[in-house]
Amino acid sequence: MTTVPKPEAPHGKIVDNIVHFARTLRKAGLPAGPSSVVDAVRAVEVAGISNRDDLYWTLHAVFVRKREHRVLFDEAFRIYWQSRGLIEKMLAILSPVAPPRGKPEKPKAGQTRVSQAFQAAKERASEQTKPEVEVDAKFTVSGKELLQAKDFAQMTAEEVEQAKQALRSLSLSMDKIRTRRLSPAPRGRIDPRRTLKSSMRAGGDIIDLKFRRHQEKRPPLIALCDISGSMSQYTRLLLHFLHGVTEQRRDVHTFLFGTRLTNVTRQLRMKDPDEALEACSDGVEDWSGGTRIATALHDFNRVWSRRVLSGNPTVLLITDGLERDTDEDLEREMDRLHRSCRRLIWLNPLLRFDGFQAKAKGIRAMLPHVDEFRAAHSLNAVEDLVKALTGGREMGSGSVSPRTWLK
Repeated sequence: MTTVPKPEAPHGKIVDNIVHFARTLRKAGLPAGPSSVVDAVRAVEVAGISNRDDLYWTLHAVFVRKREHRVLFDEAFRIYWQSRGLIEKMLAILSPVAPPRGKPEKPKAGQTRVSQAFQAAKERASEQTKPEVEVDAKFTVSGKELLQAKDFAQMTAEEVEQAKQALRSLSLSMDKIRTRRLSPAPRGRIDPRRTLKSSMRAGGDIIDLKFRRHQEKRPPLIALCDISGSMSQYTRLLLHFLHGVTEQRRDVHTFLFGTRLTNVTRQLRMKDPDEALEACSDGVEDWSGGTRIATALHDFNRVWSRRVLSGNPTVLLITDGLERDTDEDLEREMDRLHRSCRRLIWLNPLLRFDGFQAKAKGIRAMLPHVDEFRAAHSLNAVEDLVKALTGGREMGSGSVSPRTWLK
């Protein structure tokens, strides 16, 4: 009778590597606690280690609990559990100015957060060996205040990541509007039907008045985002804000346009923000290309307006207004869009310049058909927009009347 040998218990470097790998996953955003580390060590002990794929799927079964965790786990495992080419790939991730070797690969979803998790561990180890230096910051400006007012186009890679986190954390409840539908209420106008039915239950002797009033609901939010070359960097960051809003509410629809119109609402409903933005990039063929605002608005008004512009929505038009099509078509499509929604807000990054003037023909053709004209170049500008939409103010802080620029 032959006996099957038991798998050897993992000891030595493999246990330490699993512990450090779990710390990296936790730093990247996965819920990898101490119990998960113990389960991972026991799973490797039971399954044994025969090849790299066995280790991958054993750890995958322990640490990956949701679908959105797969992207981060796969990227972290690929970088952590390899020896060949590790230094070169880490330098390629952490040094965007380094010249690429061969054909550059497209960044994968979750790659930035995983690389930052590795970098944070290295910095923590190096800081333990450095002497402490006391810095007097009494008369310095807060870093958070500088980040809030800084232009998106002038941010470093680290500041961009901080801005993404801040944009995704913004809460947008929006103001409520009254609908024509009536619902039961403790006070309001008398509901004859319910009052009569209640009286008949008591034999007609007692009349218990029932009331009703108009229902209130939050209007849908529609975003039309320009992804041309001049707007690409601003749109990428604002998509993180729209991703956070889409997680909070279901009545949010997002469209991207350059030379054509693309609906990315389904992509932005993915849980992982990096995966959602990567899906948006994959679904768009004209990113950082030219812009045809009139053509995109015509496609939206003809194909999508009846589907998404019900319920008195608020429309955010994110573009710089530098149009290449005819002014007559642009003005006609803007007028139709304005009449189809409750509130049309134009977010233009060009307002960051103090000397901005509405001299371009495309901008002057669009301004008469918008309700608000706002900047969208910094965190402060986006927060002012959120406050205005939440409080229901037609002209909040940071807003400029379109009539001012047409004089």
